[in-house]
Amino acid sequence: MTLKQLDRITFNSKIMAGQACIRGMRIPVSLILNLLANKKPIEEILEEYPDLEREDIHQCLLYASWLAREQVHYFELIEQWR
Repeated sequence: MTLKQLDRITFNSKIMAGQACIRGMRIPVSLILNLLANKKPIEEILEEYPDLEREDIHQCLLYASWLAREQVHYFELIEQWR
């Protein structure tokens, strides 16, 4: 998966100080992830944020998993220190 495949996750320095948001709205990905982490049902999230769609929540989770991969590129790091 690449960041390009997450077409609903947007970044704009003029919206929420550049945080990852959903489709350019003032709904940060971190808010949705926090709600999910605290066991808020998806249906309740969709009710409270009527502009959201189920796919938006799915892409929030994909984005979080992409960030958590912890990939280290040793060759790039070595080159930076030379």
